[in-house]
Amino acid sequence: MVLFNQIHEIVFHGNGGYDWDTVYNMPIWLRLFTFNKMKEHYSKQNEENEKINNQLQNKAANIAKPNINQSPPPTYKVKAPKK
Repeated sequence: MVLFNQIHEIVFHGNGGYDWDTVYNMPIWLRLFTFNKMKEHYSKQNEENEKINNQLQNKAANIAKPNINQSPPPTYKVKAPKK
């Protein structure tokens, strides 16, 4: 199962750069190297995405929210000038 999971991950996350036969016939050391490099790349990418999401959430939390329980501001009627 480990072999087939590695092949699937490399082919799926390889963005079209690898086909199943190529990965299956790779030397074991090269397949493991490729798998670990992809895993490292996507882990770093996920960490960066989480960092950006946390920053955006912190900014959103600091935005003043309007108090909808307040009464609306008064409206004033403007009189038209007399001719």
